Amino acid sequence: MSDPKELLQAAHREGELSDAALAALSIPDLGAQIQAGLGVHPDDVPASEVVLVTMMPDDSGSIRFASNAQAVRDGHNLVLDALAASKQKDSILVHTRYLNGTVLYPYCALAGAKRMDCHNYDPDGGTPLYDQSVVLLGTVLAKAREFAEAGVPVRTVTLILSDGADEHSMESRAKEVAAIVSDMRKAERHIVAALGLDDGRTDFRKVFREMGIEDRWILTPGNKAADIRRAFAVFSQSVVRASSSAGRFAQASLGGFAAP
Repeated sequence: MSDPKELLQAAHREGELSDAALAALSIPDLGAQIQAGLGVHPDDVPASEVVLVTMMPDDSGSIRFASNAQAVRDGHNLVLDALAASKQKDSILVHTRYLNGTVLYPYCALAGAKRMDCHNYDPDGGTPLYDQSVVLLGTVLAKAREFAEAGVPVRTVTLILSDGADEHSMESRAKEVAAIVSDMRKAERHIVAALGLDDGRTDFRKVFREMGIEDRWILTPGNKAADIRRAFAVFSQSVVRASSSAGRFAQASLGGFAAP
């Protein structure tokens, strides 16, 4: 089993991670949190190249108070369905971790992904947006490094979803997240996207820009169920487009979200 810290340190030695990003990822217990998401070993993946699709749905109590829990479940499941229907399905691995740290499923083939339902998603937590974004992106980078060391080309698409600004992070701030995202963007193998569900007061574009996410990869849908489902549909279309080939990935990365 790979050691997440060793994977990240190897990425640093190879110049894929800056000193600032490695420092951002050097927080207590991060290795154990990343380990929970690593899932399938590269040796057990027959694909000659891999696309990692990673989602972090918000499971804060405000999602439930706004009556949007089912819309988030539907949106996540819509993404799985779109990927399963794509020509690239055999080369796609998925991983979903909730905003408060619960791992719904570690990296696995689409056939092994759990669908979100009322039994495994009952949003009632806080909003540790920065802390958990660091964990999520650390997991993406560690898994990508694991495949790279196995000689398998890898590209990644990551979605962070929140319906509020950070309120409960204890270890990280926006600038630490931004240091990681900046390195990922420079590598030209990663897309980091964000959905900000309107809460009537948060400037999500400002929040996500401060986290290093490019404006073209930020969606700010309304807080109605139809808006949320539509935003997930746009994300799924963008992932399918980006996963079709390395060339299309580069085009998608520069182009931002696909039209609905």
